[in-house]
Amino acid sequence: MVWQRGMELVVDCYDLARQLPAYEQHILTPQLLRAAISVPANIAEGHGRLAKGDYVRHLGIARGSLAELTTLMMITTEVGLLPADRLSRPHSLADETGRMLTALMRKLGTRRLTP
Repeated sequence: MVWQRGMELVVDCYDLARQLPAYEQHILTPQLLRAAISVPANIAEGHGRLAKGDYVRHLGIARGSLAELTTLMMITTEVGLLPADRLSRPHSLADETGRMLTALMRKLGTRRLTP
């Protein structure tokens, strides 16, 4: 389920990237897409390793990428590249994905989490 939310977020971020000005195609756009893609990719990689420790570590990396992505989305509105209302759904998906990652990490037994 968390992987699916991450994939939805990637699709939304591709839509956002298409709306960014052409001059951002070499600056913000690649970083935004890399961070978005990293979320479900790390969830999948960790799950595929079949070791609990590796899975938890990759979930943590996914959370870090999600924090980076959230910051990049905020930057797009702060500098006037996209209106805040355009980021409502991606922000909502990011929040939900973050909560799901935290819950999964707790379920797997990590103790270092603070929401």
